[in-house]
Amino acid sequence: MSLRTLLLLSMLVAAPCAGAQSGNESRLHSDFRREGLELHPCKEQAVQPCNAFTIGNIFGVAQTLFTGQPLHIAVGSIAPQNGFAGGLAFVEHKDFSDEWRMTFNTDAVAAGNGSWRAGGYIKAYKLGGGQIVVVNGPGKTQSPFFHVAPLFNFYAETESLNRIYFYGLGPNTLPTGKAAFGLTQTIAGGSAVVPLGRGGISLSAELNGRIPQLRPDARETVPTIGSLYTEATAPGLTTQPSFLQPGVGFRMQPTVFAQHLRLNYLAEFQDFTALGNSAYSFRRWTADLNHEFPLDTKVHLTAASDQNGPDSCTPDPNDKCPSPTHVSTAINHEGSIAIRLFMTGSIADAHSNVPFYFDPTIGGSDLNGNAILPSYPDYRFRAPNLILLRGTVEHSLPKIPLGAYFSVDAAKSALTRSDIDFTNLRQSYTVGLTVHAGGLPVVYLLFSWGGNEGTHSTFSVSNVLLGASARPSLF
Repeated sequence: MSLRTLLLLSMLVAAPCAGAQSGNESRLHSDFRREGLELHPCKEQAVQPCNAFTIGNIFGVAQTLFTGQPLHIAVGSIAPQNGFAGGLAFVEHKDFSDEWRMTFNTDAVAAGNGSWRAGGYIKAYKLGGGQIVVVNGPGKTQSPFFHVAPLFNFYAETESLNRIYFYGLGPNTLPTGKAAFGLTQTIAGGSAVVPLGRGGISLSAELNGRIPQLRPDARETVPTIGSLYTEATAPGLTTQPSFLQPGVGFRMQPTVFAQHLRLNYLAEFQDFTALGNSAYSFRRWTADLNHEFPLDTKVHLTAASDQNGPDSCTPDPNDKCPSPTHVSTAINHEGSIAIRLFMTGSIADAHSNVPFYFDPTIGGSDLNGNAILPSYPDYRFRAPNLILLRGTVEHSLPKIPLGAYFSVDAAKSALTRSDIDFTNLRQSYTVGLTVHAGGLPVVYLLFSWGGNEGTHSTFSVSNVLLGASARPSLF
């Protein structure tokens, strides 16, 4: 489906609603009517004649097409080597009398190589309460300093990828072992985040069902995976059972030293139980320690919100996403230095193995689009255990919505948990530009070098809107 076709579809759906009259119309009908008016800017302007093709009107229509509610065009990079995907997203909400809000996101996108993703996402959370206080005159609404209402997520998503590379298991595989396979995985489940009060401390819990399905990829110039590897060298190659995957986590997100340091610590434990075949059951622990030093503590950059769905850039459906043409007056001050330590390890019983398609990868980007050692090819090293040490500097450029980016990675994959240490780490260096265009997808144009396998250039577009929450992990 071409982007032009998607644009036409979006406008055709929204246009009939533009002429509707408010009265006893439903919320959905009202939302479509407002979106239709945004797609026809001259109908909103009292000044006539009106030119719909001014720069401001064109950018306004484009913003509605890509971020509007309830319907907009969904675009973004799908998993590495599977290209750029486009489709449609639908976003709606319902507010309840007890101050709870439920939001609904559904989307479906397809890439040029036949890969695709479709999913539905529901979030439920309590709206922030407030109290009336008097501050030197009229009353003002003041939100409480913190609240402890939980946030619930429910989702069902299927992603089908036609091109994934496998080089074998462990840190010492060779480029000549490159093979290709396809993967379809359905993930359905739910999670909850429970804040514990001050200090940005929260508990999380999840329960997912996972149905993975492997297939050969004979369309590549490299061998298909079954011609080079067996069940012994790639556990899970011949059989892919369904999995029940519960998990619990603990997160701390405090700001210390007068906002000169922002911490984002996550500790998580997951249990992958293979249904009907315990030979593939395993457990996984993760520790992710992020340290951010803002270069200007008075500037608060847009960050992902747990209350947003993957197709929403604001928790309030009545608010518009930031304008993609707006350049902040403080843009010269927007930037940060970050240091991250990430570790993950898997535990399998004596007669069990971790399925290779659930192993994390380093090199290029992984299945979720996260870059680790980006100078190496995508999916280059794969193993049950991983360690990453990263330093990043990102800063906006004056008067334009671009940012300069530099990072240094030191990482390795390990076949055994005892090898998760700081010895024999591979290095990668990255420079490039980032584009933060309001609520439009975040764009990365990066060049990486280091290691011993050449260089790697990356152009990618985030698969969620700016400020949106992440999708379920594929591993």
